[in-house]
Amino acid sequence: MAIIGKITDELFQTVIKPRLGAKRPEVAVGPEQGVDVGIVELGDYAMAMTSDPVFIVPAYGFERSAWFAIHILASDAVTSGLAPAYLTIDLNLPPDLSDADFALMWEIIHRECEKMGAAIVTGHTGRYENCNYPMIGGATFMALGPRDAYCSPKFCRPGDKIIITKGPAIEATGIFAAMFPDRIEKQFGAALRKEAENVFYKMSIVDDARIAASVGTRDKGVSAMHDATEYGIRGGLHEFAKAARLGLVVHKDEIVVTPAVKEICEMFAIDPLNSISEGTLIATVRPHAANEVLKRLRDNGIAASICGEMTDEAKGIQMVEGGRQKPFDHPGVDPFWEAFYKALKS
Repeated sequence: MAIIGKITDELFQTVIKPRLGAKRPEVAVGPEQGVDVGIVELGDYAMAMTSDPVFIVPAYGFERSAWFAIHILASDAVTSGLAPAYLTIDLNLPPDLSDADFALMWEIIHRECEKMGAAIVTGHTGRYENCNYPMIGGATFMALGPRDAYCSPKFCRPGDKIIITKGPAIEATGIFAAMFPDRIEKQFGAALRKEAENVFYKMSIVDDARIAASVGTRDKGVSAMHDATEYGIRGGLHEFAKAARLGLVVHKDEIVVTPAVKEICEMFAIDPLNSISEGTLIATVRPHAANEVLKRLRDNGIAASICGEMTDEAKGIQMVEGGRQKPFDHPGVDPFWEAFYKALKS
């Protein structure tokens, strides 16, 4: 049976990567596991591009769901260190989506793009049989900036510090809170339910990445950024190291974990470090700039910590836990999906 979620690295490496159409010299960063954007260099400018499904879940409410859908896309784009600029969007709508719900959804997409400074430049919209939630289309977000301003794993160096924002399982917690608020309140009380529900609007790294990149990129500060989505922080770190062709060591006890995340993950029996975490930024930063990046994030109310550093590839991918350092593998399976569908049935 095929694994639900992202395809395996083996399938990517053997089927997709060898067959990428024409080779063009302006493509500076192509498809790679652990790299959220492609980069095309055009004269004095660089354009970052990323594509994702348009993910709409009516149970979240159309306002919250549309906010999340656009921030999934934008979060990948801003890992380039460049500013959001353009959106193309294809919406293949279910026949039962009302004009009123569509209008609300579109208003939120427009509003969030306007806030980010991104123009919607083209797309397609229609209602079709057999189209259903949650994936009702696809979109491409583009970010634009000076050619020498983007960051990417190819700019990582041994000794770069690893900064992680907000901690693990942000998306898992936010979705569980949106879908099962009564169960959470019954077990933990109203205060923790409210804290967990507030995690929903942390499922974006748009602010995290833009604040981090404001210090500078490459040798001025941030060398690379990654959005820890499926497979969580542990998977994100693994993908990051492979994309950079480096090793890393991360200190588990230094990673921020909020009480809501801890309790919700225990309730639904998932490992937070392996669980889907849209909203968690993994950034590598030159040592001289790490404290300034951390300060700017915290000054803007974003929890973050310096919890590791990049090393030589030969040293492997290591985690320090309880004073002991040992290698760790890619999780292979994100536990969120099984736990989520199990909870829906119970």
